[in-house]
Amino acid sequence: MTRRPRPEGELSSVLRRLDGAPYGRYKSLTGRWSGAGHVLEIVRAQADPFAPPARLALHLTSEAAGFPPELWLTPLRRRALASFLARRAAAEAGDGSGVLVDAGGQEVLERASCRIAGPDEADPGSVTLRLNAPLPGPRRRVDGRAAEELLCRRLPRLAELSLRHKALDPAALRRFIETVEDSCALREALPGLGLVAFVADGAVLPRRSGVDDRAATGPGVIPFRSPEELRVNVELPHAGRVSGMGVPEGVTLIVGGGFHGKSTLLRALESGIHDHVPGDGRELAVSRPDTVKVRAEDGRRIERVDLHAFVDHLPTGQDTSDFRTDNASGSTSQAASIVEAVEAGARVLLIDEDTAATNLMIRDARMQALVAKEREPLTPFVDLVRSLHRDHGVSTVLVMGGSGDYMEVADRVVMMDGYRPRDVTARARELAAVPTGRKAEADAFPAPVHRRPDPASVDGVVRGRVRVSARGTDALVFGEHTVDLRAVEQLADSRQVVGVGHALALLVRDGHLDGSRTLAAALDLLDGQLAQGVGPLLSVRDEDFAVPRRFEVAAALNRLRTLAVGR
Repeated sequence: MTRRPRPEGELSSVLRRLDGAPYGRYKSLTGRWSGAGHVLEIVRAQADPFAPPARLALHLTSEAAGFPPELWLTPLRRRALASFLARRAAAEAGDGSGVLVDAGGQEVLERASCRIAGPDEADPGSVTLRLNAPLPGPRRRVDGRAAEELLCRRLPRLAELSLRHKALDPAALRRFIETVEDSCALREALPGLGLVAFVADGAVLPRRSGVDDRAATGPGVIPFRSPEELRVNVELPHAGRVSGMGVPEGVTLIVGGGFHGKSTLLRALESGIHDHVPGDGRELAVSRPDTVKVRAEDGRRIERVDLHAFVDHLPTGQDTSDFRTDNASGSTSQAASIVEAVEAGARVLLIDEDTAATNLMIRDARMQALVAKEREPLTPFVDLVRSLHRDHGVSTVLVMGGSGDYMEVADRVVMMDGYRPRDVTARARELAAVPTGRKAEADAFPAPVHRRPDPASVDGVVRGRVRVSARGTDALVFGEHTVDLRAVEQLADSRQVVGVGHALALLVRDGHLDGSRTLAAALDLLDGQLAQGVGPLLSVRDEDFAVPRRFEVAAALNRLRTLAVGR
């Protein structure tokens, strides 16, 4: 039974009495305190001024928040509204204030920081904002007056200015929600159109820099415009009729000279799994949600993956249909990542030659003549990519500037020329018709072997509780283990890495990984839970995270060096 909140006036009195007490006395404030139209919850107080900040929450009833039901009736609209409110709260808190609200970047993700109650919950339309703030404590003593200013005045003012409908710009709020709704509608339309991705005319794909993901600006920025041969028109709920380039199912090759925009286009497709904020430039550059970027990754661990389609008859005699290593090469790691992505349910693969293993991608006629196939364990991707689509429904989009052999297997070839796309499929087919002497080394990609992870090998518990933290998007600390995620390039930010860690803990805690269930089946169960929003992951630990996709969860699991699997 939930304890009734104590009045906020009592919190002021308590803080005045605690002034000068040992810092640890802040822990006595844990609980809920009711104010004028809101409830402040102190979830975790700091044990020490140098410990992580206190975890706090602001709860507003639906009446106090005042949002019309049309703004939160669907899960999609609740996600967009929550993102808008978190951004507004972060802006109101301001830099240097010490109050930290996880608002995210250009992507509109489901985050723990803000949540709107749905129609089937108690008090539909109510708002919860979770945040972090350091409790003042010079010389390891409670500063009661400063804490009173923070908890009893600044935070209620933050709620008043950022979480109430009457305080917001209604036009900006509606535009934000409608932008997300159009993005989702466009993404959902892709399968029916036979497309894996779509980039709207007028989209701005270049970013400001490698550390600033906002749209590039200035006279040199060229808005995207589809070639006529690939132009598709789509009717959206709010934007109306939109035209742009449709990327068809099958094998699509993106070619062009260096610095002409090949990788920029691929990165837009890579990010197209997420919705973006208004003004990002990629609001209507979308990809199917089961799109996975793969690359080479020297040194990663591989645990019992069937690689025989790519790697066979090793000189050591090792069985590559049940392959494991603690230190994979570039080619072997990329092969494993492809197989693992398909095992997890990917239906679109993105590959950039700049980050791929050359010897896994192609073996030209001269190299075939020099090194006989019986002496080459690797089968190049160029000979398997058609079977992936034909036999398994997995499409591939490749950036390729150095090998013309892919023209023979591509359904469509797009040339980027000064950031302007051109359909050069007809010319590519003319060139591919001229024999090079190269011989195909395979014609079929086998069905993936589904592995069964051992839950005992996925241990994130340290001293009785789950330990999860992120090192940017490069690494996940899970229990006593560090998982290298540098090659998992579709993670949006560090909070999504934390979400991955919570999801791994949930897979074990709720028995989805039980030693007999396949990884794909366990991920299906996880998807069912995550469709409910942040609640299941919050039950692991109340902290800032963003809800991850199954593919990044699987990628982290596959890179966990303690993972053991059955088959």
